[in-house]
Amino acid sequence: MKNKVREYRVEKNWTQAALAEVLDVSRQTVIAIERGKYDPSLRLAFRIAEIFARPLDDIFVSEQGHGPENTPTYCFYGDFFAD
Repeated sequence: MKNKVREYRVEKNWTQAALAEVLDVSRQTVIAIERGKYDPSLRLAFRIAEIFARPLDDIFVSEQGHGPENTPTYCFYGDFFAD
């Protein structure tokens, strides 16, 4: 998954170690996230968004693309979803 974690970390003039400390993860985890080698858990992703005061979809972008043409639409019918 592509992300802007490095970009926002640099804006704050934080080292990878400083961000790791705030997130309570290892520096290696921050490196892997920034390189797109590791997708953070939902809890960690929300924490990253909170720290940078940005919406999740501003920080994390699907490799498949982003935008209305790539967003599935769903209709709710009773107890199930149909597309």
